[in-house]
Amino acid sequence: MVTYVVLGNFTDQGVRNVKDSPKRAEAFKEMAKTFGVTVKEIVWTQGRYDIVTVLEAPDEAAAMSLSLSLSALGNVRTETLRAFSAADMTKIVGKML
Repeated sequence: MVTYVVLGNFTDQGVRNVKDSPKRAEAFKEMAKTFGVTVKEIVWTQGRYDIVTVLEAPDEAAAMSLSLSLSALGNVRTETLRAFSAADMTKIVGKML
C-alpha cells in the first residue's frame, strides 16, 4: 500500500456548509473504500490547512481517482503528499551511493 498525507482547505462552498463537515468526512471514508483506499485518519486543523487526512491506497491511480472524485464535489481543495514510513526510508537511503 502507498501512504499519502492529504492537506485540505475548504472552498467557499465548503465553508458555507462547514456544519456538515463531519458527515462529509464519513461519506468520504465510504467513497474511499470504492477505490480500495483506506482512510487512516482525518483531523480538522487550525492554521494554513483546514483538514489533514492520512490515506493508504493500493496504487497512485486509486489515490488520484479518489482525489478527483472528492474535488468534483466542490467542498475542499487538496494537496496530496506521498509519505514514506521509517522502514521505507531505511530501504531508500540504503540504495544511496
